[in-house]
Amino acid sequence: MKSSEDARGDMDDITGAVEEKFKKAVEVTAKEFGSVRTGRASPSLIERLQVSYYDAPTPLNQIATISAPEARLLVIHPYDRTSIPQIEKAITQSDLGLVPSSDGEVIRLPVPQLTEERRHDLAKLVKNRAEEGRVAIRNIRRDAIEQLRADEKKGDATKDDLHRGTEEIQKVTDRYIKEVDELTEKKINELMEI
Repeated sequence: MKSSEDARGDMDDITGAVEEKFKKAVEVTAKEFGSVRTGRASPSLIERLQVSYYDAPTPLNQIATISAPEARLLVIHPYDRTSIPQIEKAITQSDLGLVPSSDGEVIRLPVPQLTEERRHDLAKLVKNRAEEGRVAIRNIRRDAIEQLRADEKKGDATKDDLHRGTEEIQKVTDRYIKEVDELTEKKINELMEI
């Protein structure tokens, strides 16, 4: 059986690993929010869009530079001009509701003002993605607590260590879920701005 200091060290290791996973889950959620269109043009809106480039799905930001020279305009400058039709097709088939126009060199993507109905649809989408983020955080918490219980069953930790570890993990979980909630509220407020 391990000493209580060793067990506490293992608990700290588990808690530290959990916190890293929570940070990643929040980062993924924030990136997902970045791909949800607001009234302003932002390269993050389309940079992860998958384009069929030489029959391989490729993120748009790997085959073109994307800029927002105006508040309501995105400009896509492909590295290879022959990819313009595939880029236009990917944009048209996406759920963004944007219409590309090309001059053979660059693709211009006007970002129209959002309708009230579209704002509410996008707010629902943001809430769904936020819930996915919260579920990911809860799954990480569950796995960590199962690991603590397994350590306790093996005799590597005491019931007190298990209780302390569980409480610590729950505090960290609550903090990161609150962070996802704050990101969600910020994104929805951004969507509802006129």
